[in-house]
Amino acid sequence: MHTMWKGAISFGLVHVPVKMFSATEDKSISMRYIHKDCGTPLSYVRKCKHCDEEVEWESITKGYEYEKGKFVLFEKEELEQLDSETTKEIQILDFVQLEEIDPIYFQKTYYLSPGETGANAYSLLLEAMKESGKIGIAKISIRSKSSLAALRVIDKCITLETIYYPDEIRAVEKIPNLPEKVNVKENELSMAKMLIEQLTKPFEPEKYHDDYRGQLLELIESKVSGEEIKIAPKQQTADVIDLMTALQASLNAMDTGEQQPSKKPAKKAKTKKTETVS
Repeated sequence: MHTMWKGAISFGLVHVPVKMFSATEDKSISMRYIHKDCGTPLSYVRKCKHCDEEVEWESITKGYEYEKGKFVLFEKEELEQLDSETTKEIQILDFVQLEEIDPIYFQKTYYLSPGETGANAYSLLLEAMKESGKIGIAKISIRSKSSLAALRVIDKCITLETIYYPDEIRAVEKIPNLPEKVNVKENELSMAKMLIEQLTKPFEPEKYHDDYRGQLLELIESKVSGEEIKIAPKQQTADVIDLMTALQASLNAMDTGEQQPSKKPAKKAKTKKTETVS
């Protein structure tokens, strides 16, 4: 794994040297924009609209638009002054219970491993957090962006989850068309709860798959091998207006063990493969 960050966890006067690694990976399939006429990938240039010319990186700086069309400019050195030695420190501010944090706050997960001289302190913090059942709330700066973070234990590893600051969470009250008063019928509520109970199972993440990515990979492989997939038209589902009818039908389907129809592989037809210009 690639080391993303090196520093130390600090709680009280204790410092734990650590290295940071990304705990997740984005498996989105990358696509490029292609010129249809000749098959050449399109490139993007940094062009100044005022000077009507391409701009090299050395002539680019950062600026903040404080009014429409008016900017204050910053040199690289000015922004670097904001980074102090604390950017290499994960400073634990408090210890809390994990269930106190709503999932809306969580951003990205990282694994932390002990630095060359931090194995003992790392093990001490890990075991203390595990036995106390608490997680640490800390501050960290990654790539010049300050963030809150939650430190917790997963298996035998201290894990860091970056979390949003409270003012970065939009208020629910700003969402339009939310019902001011909840009105539900008791019999509908009872059946909805029954359906939830029927669908309740232990969380097994390995059974969930990215169907879209799998289908897209099949489509790519077929295109590369000179075939084209003909996508079957999507079946129209009937709109069920009556809630009770929908709930009862759902419960009946659960009782009879009926499953959602599986997606059948699309039929393939031979086609001429298009070569791109290199």
